[in-house]
Amino acid sequence: MTHLPNLIYDLALILGAAGFVTILFKKLKLPLVLGYIMAGFFVGPYFDFLPTVMEKENIQIWAEIGVIFLLFSLGLEFSFKKLIKVGGSASVTGLIEVSFMLLAGYGTGRLLGWSNIDSLFLGGILSISSTTIIMRTFEELNVKTQLFANLVFGVLIVEDLVAILLMVLLSTMAVSQQFAGGDMLFSVLKLLFFLIVWFVFGIFFVPTLLRKAKDLMNDETLLVVSLSLCLLMVVFAVKVGFSPALGAFIMGSILAETTKAEKIEHLTKPVKDLFGAIFFVSVGMMIDPGMIAQYAGPIVLFCVIVITGKFIGATSGALLSGQSLQTSVQTGMSLTQIGEFSFIIATLGVSLKVTSPFLYPIAVAVSAVTTFTTPFLVKYSTPFSKWIEKKLPAPWVASLANYHNSGNNNSAADSSDWQKVLRTKIINIVILSIILLSIATLSSRYAWPYISTHVSDALWLKITTAAITLVLMSPFLWAMALRTHYSKAFNEVVKIKKYSRILYFIRFLRLCLAAAFIGFLMFRFFSVYAGVIVAIVLLMLLFVFAQRIQAFYDRLEHRFLSNYNQREIADAKKNRAELAPWDAHIVRLTIHPQSAISGKSLGELQWRDNPGVNIVAIRRGDINIQLPTRDERIFPSDELHVLGSDAQIKRLLAIIRPPKKKVELPAKAAGEIVLKRIVLDESSRFTGKMIRESGIRENNHGLIVGIERGGKRILNPDSTFVFDVDDVVFIVGEEKEMKTL
Repeated sequence: MTHLPNLIYDLALILGAAGFVTILFKKLKLPLVLGYIMAGFFVGPYFDFLPTVMEKENIQIWAEIGVIFLLFSLGLEFSFKKLIKVGGSASVTGLIEVSFMLLAGYGTGRLLGWSNIDSLFLGGILSISSTTIIMRTFEELNVKTQLFANLVFGVLIVEDLVAILLMVLLSTMAVSQQFAGGDMLFSVLKLLFFLIVWFVFGIFFVPTLLRKAKDLMNDETLLVVSLSLCLLMVVFAVKVGFSPALGAFIMGSILAETTKAEKIEHLTKPVKDLFGAIFFVSVGMMIDPGMIAQYAGPIVLFCVIVITGKFIGATSGALLSGQSLQTSVQTGMSLTQIGEFSFIIATLGVSLKVTSPFLYPIAVAVSAVTTFTTPFLVKYSTPFSKWIEKKLPAPWVASLANYHNSGNNNSAADSSDWQKVLRTKIINIVILSIILLSIATLSSRYAWPYISTHVSDALWLKITTAAITLVLMSPFLWAMALRTHYSKAFNEVVKIKKYSRILYFIRFLRLCLAAAFIGFLMFRFFSVYAGVIVAIVLLMLLFVFAQRIQAFYDRLEHRFLSNYNQREIADAKKNRAELAPWDAHIVRLTIHPQSAISGKSLGELQWRDNPGVNIVAIRRGDINIQLPTRDERIFPSDELHVLGSDAQIKRLLAIIRPPKKKVELPAKAAGEIVLKRIVLDESSRFTGKMIRESGIRENNHGLIVGIERGGKRILNPDSTFVFDVDDVVFIVGEEKEMKTL
């Protein structure tokens, strides 16, 4: 008899339970994440009425793969451009809300008598909202186009990055079992260092690889290459001391900057869904009803803390960032839950064996409760904000409105030329320093030790390795020491004496840094004296060969910038653009195939008059129509970029929404579509008329697809084309209608 491995048996049990329960949850319109958790509970060790998973260790490995693909998927949706574009409001709101919840969670844990590490993990668990639950709630309530949703999406992006940082810091503290400030600072600097290294080198190489191999890549190849890049980055992240989830997130964010991002996200979605389901099922397997009953009081307390704490923190942050009272309240009530990152942080504590057994089931229970309350809080956030506005003293409301308007006006002002120049200089110094340090470290710490173990007498090889390393560093050393970017802002700033002195000091500092990196490399290979001599000689050579090195560096920079900016701004910008100080923004709406507006021109629709919106662009497949004219027609599946306020866009949605009932076909049966060929003579009713005047489309439901005149054929003629004698007209339509022609 054939033996069935336990792993296959366990997978059959897990996926069978998950499939059944999630179908039920789908029917009840409940979040699928909770369905997976319930399925895990049913096949777990604490539920005796169904078969139980035999090898939990194997399932944990699959669940860890699930975490990797979940974070990879989040990275694909993340994009560093998004983080830059979320602006000050989302950053301030997110940081204030997360900080408030971290303190609230830690303080509550300590008041309950929990250990420091349990309290810290509790703060991390309670601080991160659920992107999945919020997105699903917004879709179901049809509020994705409202102004506050833009701020919520920005806060979620900030929270994702903070969650990654929390995982690194919590791992560091869990391993060291102490809270040394030096270790914490080193962990943060190490994280920032590797983030920049991975991002710079990833943007330089990965988009180039995908572009060069685009003709060789079908869907299967692109899927395999994407997953291999993800797992390679996971391995590299673990090798340098970070979690697998961080590596997956970084590779996802790198691929998010490529033109293949949406395609990769589409191809990897089934993989993410499969392994993500296994992860959430494994979460449910660890639910102990006895533990939940024992800690019912803390669970209720933490649910209250999540709902009230996140509301207070996010609302306060939004108000401080200059948002209106209504937008701030709506934002605060949308973020009142925890989800997938909370499970991942809780799983991290379990895997490191540093948290108490009760923390994990508490996190799951709090997530389940807050998930159910989220739709109701979002739904009633607008009435609640109006109720608060009525209850607040009138001077307070006026002050908040003035603060909101002044904040918007200030945010619209451009920064000064000096700020632009200084910011550019600092960014360049930081990025070049990290690139130089990474090249020197890789060569001296990894390349040379590997070579020296395979060669006995290797002085000449040591010199060669150091020389090759210096050659690799030379373009970046030249950029650090000698390059000056003469922009318009720089030319204006350098005329001001007090600023020009600072710029000269920065140039001197860059020269010293370049010499220091050369000395650092030589010290790792030889001695300090060798470093000083080589630094002087090399800086002179950089000056002598400046033109050649500059040309090479410019090519490198052009490659990086072209890779980074290869996606159009409109495509990279998933969220809407807010126009301050007006309550207006740009949203993207897709026309349903059965919408009543399909086929009509913008002039016929007159949306500028009612509901008062402007169509700033139309995307049709790969075609972008910027600032369309009134003669431009709307077709099914067109993506409209609409400028308007919340109220105007809401009225527009009612206009373009397809009928709820299925569109009934005409009573007559549809006939076969045929191609009809007719020849016009002097007596034809079409001769001398334009196509639009012929009535063929209206009266005979036919479509003119071609005309032959004088031996020449015209495909898809314009509607202004005038028929003439002896024209051969090709018409497509139903056979019965064509007979009348």
